[in-house]
Amino acid sequence: MARTRIADAAASLTLRGRCLVAAGLTLALLGSLLGERALVQLAMFVLALPVVSAVGVARQRFRIATRRTVSPARLPRGEHADVLLEVANTDRRPGGLWLLTEQLPAELGPRPRFVVERLASGATTPLRYRLHGGRRGRFSLGPVRLRLVDPFGLVLRTSAGNDTAALVVTPRVRPLQGSGSITGAGGNGGEGSRRSIAVHGEDDVSTREYRYGDDLRLVHWRATARTGELMVRLEERPWRAAASLFVDTRLTAHLVGGHVTGPADDPAAPPDTLEWVVEAAASIGVHLLRRGAGLRVLTDGGELTAALGRGQLGPEELLERLADVSGSRYAGLETGLEALRRAGVDGPAICLLGLVSPEDVHALARVRSGPGDDVAVLVDAGAWLDAGATRGRRPLSPALRAEVCTHQQQAVDLLRSAGWQVTTVRPDQSVPEVWSLLGGPDTGLGGAGTYAAPPVGATGQVPA
Repeated sequence: MARTRIADAAASLTLRGRCLVAAGLTLALLGSLLGERALVQLAMFVLALPVVSAVGVARQRFRIATRRTVSPARLPRGEHADVLLEVANTDRRPGGLWLLTEQLPAELGPRPRFVVERLASGATTPLRYRLHGGRRGRFSLGPVRLRLVDPFGLVLRTSAGNDTAALVVTPRVRPLQGSGSITGAGGNGGEGSRRSIAVHGEDDVSTREYRYGDDLRLVHWRATARTGELMVRLEERPWRAAASLFVDTRLTAHLVGGHVTGPADDPAAPPDTLEWVVEAAASIGVHLLRRGAGLRVLTDGGELTAALGRGQLGPEELLERLADVSGSRYAGLETGLEALRRAGVDGPAICLLGLVSPEDVHALARVRSGPGDDVAVLVDAGAWLDAGATRGRRPLSPALRAEVCTHQQQAVDLLRSAGWQVTTVRPDQSVPEVWSLLGGPDTGLGGAGTYAAPPVGATGQVPA
């Protein structure tokens, strides 16, 4: 066992230790060739230093325990978290000179380093450091790495633990005002609180086209015979604002390279278009959910569901799910739009889009062809490119830049011609600023009454 520890320590020679060993071997060789006994004696002394250091490091025994307290364990992007690292000496002997390094992901900043000297047996020393949540995601803090160094700096022995702590960095939630004009939630006597379904007689029952999944017992046969299409009755039910939130996370649809400077008064502004879209999804989603709206959140990869697969996402769970969102590998929006179609939300769709093509817009308009107050927020490609954003490490060529900007403008025009409310966002615009352009005055989400889904019918088609 002792030989093994010595061999391990000898294999852990530092650069200084290796140079000293090389010098000792050179002196010994020269002394033997020249017959100089003094050189050989000096070589033995030089070679003895690393051996003595290796033996000293190998004999150092240690047994430590660590515990981390992260406050808060979940923080918004751009905020700080304080970490308390408690190191306890569980060995029966006092510790030596310990150099401790906390292992951290590069996204959380430099690794903190500590020096602990002669920690008594059974004693605990608190070590503190601060983290900056500069990027979204789930991160593992630790384990701690212990380094033992001899006084001459010739031998280095390292050991790492296996205990870690979790830190979740969620997207920021910006405070928003108003939502009634988007969700149709007119709680102050607006249209949303006044609409109801007539149930006085068979002839004046409100109907709509049959949708996949509707209860066949609700089929209204007289309306079906009159229109030639399968129609179902709309039964009266308590009013509740509803909306769907669609988030485009495709890596090819976003400018995630380069360095972009946001608003001057926002030190943690989104650095790229993907982060802006995710931050907007978090802010809008939390705002609507806290005001009682029935919200379905979808991405190009499908719907974001609750942990147990049942029920609606709550505000906190939505942030947890968005913390894991990264650039997807999907080439188009087909998968997400199919999930949007299956969701069948009666309220408007709020679509947060990156760089889209006319084909993407045609597919989106086909899914949302009925009447409504659908909203699309697209990144302003020219403004983001002018601010320094790129698709990769290199700037776009002039021809590719012109093509991207042209396609984006075509998408805006096509959506507007289909009856969508459309706005583009620049890097110097915040989420509350864009929301104020869309949401209008605060009409509230409260209010009694009943809500009826509007009949399905095409009010606008995207021109071919």
